[in-house]
Amino acid sequence: MQWILGFLAIVLLTGGLIAQAFEMRKIRKANPDELGSANIFINKKNFKWYAIIGVGLILWFLAERN
Repeated sequence: MQWILGFLAIVLLTGGLIAQAFEMRKIRKANPDELGSANIFINKKNFKWYAIIGVGLILWFLAERN
């Protein structure tokens, strides 16, 4: 059971980080005047990827604890 949680955590973390990078690229291309702005990180489109990354981290910690 632990290796399933660990594998799922790796998949969620990797997928979430890669997808968030693509999402941030789309946000930057849509708003070229805000390149150095911190508002890119608090865009509504990023929160779903933050949630997936967070679930991956929680599963990783659970797999390590068992």
